This record gives sequence, structure tokens and C-alpha cells, in this order.
Amino acid sequence: MAKVKINIDELVSSIGGAFVLLGKRDRCVSAASPIDEADSDAVTFCNKKFPESLQMIRNTRAGVVICPDDLSFTEDDIRDRTLILVSDPRLAFMRIMRRHFANQGPTGCMSSAAVIDEAARIHPSVCIGPNSYIGACEIGDNSVIYGNAYIYSGTVIGKNVVIHAGVVIGSEGQGFHRNESGELEKFPQIGGVVIEDDVEIGSNTSINRGAMGNTVVGQGTKIGHLCSIAHGVTIGKHCIIASHSMLGGSSKIGDYCQVSLAGRIRNGARVGRNVLVGLGAIVTSDVGDNKIVYGVPAKEHGEIQGWIAMD
Repeated sequence: MAKVKINIDELVSSIGGAFVLLGKRDRCVSAASPIDEADSDAVTFCNKKFPESLQMIRNTRAGVVICPDDLSFTEDDIRDRTLILVSDPRLAFMRIMRRHFANQGPTGCMSSAAVIDEAARIHPSVCIGPNSYIGACEIGDNSVIYGNAYIYSGTVIGKNVVIHAGVVIGSEGQGFHRNESGELEKFPQIGGVVIEDDVEIGSNTSINRGAMGNTVVGQGTKIGHLCSIAHGVTIGKHCIIASHSMLGGSSKIGDYCQVSLAGRIRNGARVGRNVLVGLGAIVTSDVGDNKIVYGVPAKEHGEIQGWIAMD
């Protein structure tokens, strides 16, 4: 198969923001590569700080490099390459990748090995992989559910949602209470789960239904692999919940938060808006807006100016 050739005008039109172009404009690329592996047919990016960034850009063999716009270059730095200077190289490169190089994923395919409840309401554009079970649910436009997922009845899934293999949504949480004899009696779990638009859920993650109300995952939130989201949790919009994280029952997380790898939120805890929970942190009490917390137990270590920076 012949390689697709993407010219400079197509690349910069994908960025969606201001840029400065240095060097050759009459060139094409056919691949997106890491900066230390790229060749002259590839586009890459550098997100490091000066002086490391300048050295990496000088050393790469990439034909096109997306660079920080606070760097200054000599003619020798540019040589026969094209440098595109932007305020956020990683974001610009992501947009180029998504438009020109990313696998767009399946749409509108229904595996014959999937089991789907007759009461399910599923948009025709939805893709459901083999050996998945779909209960009496609602699933919106262009959502993708990969194989071996189990979606219990009472789950509402929005548009453009991606649910990876092995995910379980809507199972019962540990709603138990000791009786007079010390035995465990079950608190009936009669709520549901609402997954809003543009959410992505990593493989083998479990999301319990609410005890009485709903467990809610807000629009645009991304949940990693092997996470546990307990009953009645509310996660705000555009959050990142990294792999191996655990959110206890009825905890609430505001919009634009990040729970880093293996973070833990105690049941009932409230985490504000635009909060960074550090690697392996255990949050045992409420956290206000714009805070950075880490440690065991987690403590405040400053405030976030602007948005949480992503690597």
C-alpha cells in the first residue's frame, strides 16, 4: 500500500491555533514518530523545556518538528527541515495525529457473538464487540463497546463513548450492613449508571450502579484501566482518572480534575474543581478547588494556576 503524503498546509490546518513556520514549506510527511526515532518523512514534536528542547530538536532527523514558540533558532538549526512553532506542541501534535494518522475505530458493527436485551435502545451507529452483554440500556450515537464487556440494565451511555474490553458497568456495590447477630444483610442497589458523552473507559474497569440514585461519569472524562468506581460516585466533566485508581462509594469529584495512577478517594469524600491528586495518594477528607494533594494520607501542597498540566 502506498504511503499517504500529507503536506505542510494540511498539517498546520489541523493545529487549530496560531503558529510560526520556519524552513521549507514545500514538503510532505507520511508518518508520525517519536522525536528520537523519526526520519525525514516523519512529523514529530518536542515538549521539553530549554535547553533540553533545543538539543533534542537539533539532534532529530525528523523532516517536520512541532516546537515550543519560546525557542529561538539559527539557520543552522533549521537546515533542510520545517519547524512549526506553537504555544502547546503536544496539543498541536495530538490534533495532527488524530486527523491524519489515528485509527478511527469501528462504527455501526454489531457482533453476532454479542448478547443484547430486547429492551435495549441502541443507536444504529453503535459498535458492539464479541461476547459482550448489553442489558436494558440506552446507548447513544457512535459509541463503541469492545468485546467481553458487561453492561447491566439501567445504564445510560451517551454519544461518542468508548468502552474497552472487559469493562463491567452497573454491577452491585458492597452495600452490606451488620444485623443484630453480626451477620451481613444486603442494602438493595436500585440505582443506575449514567455515562455522559465523549467518555472513554479503560479495559477491566468496574463501575457500580448507585444504591438509590445514579453513579455519574461526566462528559469528556477519561477513566484508565483496572479502576474501581463504587456505587453513587459522581465524577465531573473532563476529568482524568488514571489506571488502578479507586473511588469509594458516594465520593464526588469536580470538573477538570486528575486522579493520578493508583490514587484513592475515601467513600463520601468531596474533591473540588481542577484538583490534582498525586501518584498513589489516599484522599481521606474533602479537598477544595484548584488544590494539589499527595501523600498518605493526602495533604495539600500548593495550588494550580490555570489548568492541570498533562505530560
